[in-house]
Amino acid sequence: MNLLQRLSPLTFALGALALAGAAHAAETIKIGIPQPMTGPNTQYGTQIQAGALTAIETLNARGGVRGKQLEPILIDDGCEPKQAVPAANRVVNSGAKFAVAHACSGVTVPAVNVYESEGIVAITPGATSPLVTDTTKPHFFFRTIGRDDQQGPFAAGYIAKTLKPGKVAILHDKQTYGSGVATQVRDSLRNEGVDVAIFEGINVGDSDYSAVITKLKSAGVDLVYFGGYHPELGLLLRQSREQGLDVQYMGPEGTANQDLVAIAGPAIDGLLVTLPADFTKLPGNEGIVKAFRDAKRDPDGAFQMPAYAAVQLIAAGIEAVGEDPEKVADYLHANSFDTAIGKVEFDAKGDLKDFEFAVYKWDKAGNKTQL
Repeated sequence: MNLLQRLSPLTFALGALALAGAAHAAETIKIGIPQPMTGPNTQYGTQIQAGALTAIETLNARGGVRGKQLEPILIDDGCEPKQAVPAANRVVNSGAKFAVAHACSGVTVPAVNVYESEGIVAITPGATSPLVTDTTKPHFFFRTIGRDDQQGPFAAGYIAKTLKPGKVAILHDKQTYGSGVATQVRDSLRNEGVDVAIFEGINVGDSDYSAVITKLKSAGVDLVYFGGYHPELGLLLRQSREQGLDVQYMGPEGTANQDLVAIAGPAIDGLLVTLPADFTKLPGNEGIVKAFRDAKRDPDGAFQMPAYAAVQLIAAGIEAVGEDPEKVADYLHANSFDTAIGKVEFDAKGDLKDFEFAVYKWDKAGNKTQL
């Protein structure tokens, strides 16, 4: 009996399935999308998914990239640093060679090492800490959002030149993102000659910030800048108003979450937040905004357009040089691109050479107006 005679029908069936699976895998280009899908920061992941999925669907409707459909791989990282490496490894194990990577800086910093070692082109639309790219000086990792050392000085300049407070307090959540942007604001304010009376960390997850609010009142501050995420800022706002501290609060894009309204209540009224400029108003983005609306997704947020741009960049690289991640990374470093966030050019570390932030004011209903 020869080999073919010895092979059972089941063996042939399994072999056919394996070949079919390999053919299916080869017909798509997988893009990992590791984002917070659980936990208190899911809204940031939802925004990034909205941007990435809308871009993927738009490109697929036009025939894909080099005749192949883009296949999103959704992965939950919980915005938890301890989930960073496992989530990045799930991107690797999925077979994806490209990723629209993590929203949170504390997750992104350790995850970058995985993408670099595995040669995966990953672009974050949300992680702003300089440590993301300063630590490893990556080749495969990029971002479509500005850094904290761009955002922090911008916020400080607005505080010093427009708000002109007498005395400032800066609080942060002791984490990579929050403490990083708070430090940038502090140093920039000091360079502007503004009196920073308090620079102090608070504990994430605490429910009572009375002690720090008492300290703010005693110091006589008239502006509080908070570096961190919305759960802590919401409590600070509410408890400050309840305890008679009626001062101007300001924060970075990580605080700009609609859940802030439920936590802070009417105390959110007048909050100032630095965010990416409103790219929905960028000339040429009308069709992109329509694609969001047609898919019943909101285009108006900090991370939707940067995420859409991340997919555009991945697609542009593949279209130009093929699916080899190293060649795509080289191409992204060497060229400029017209995207949903405007013209994009990267420096040697994969950071944007330029990014536009703006200041927004929130009302008590949670609506924001660009100032």
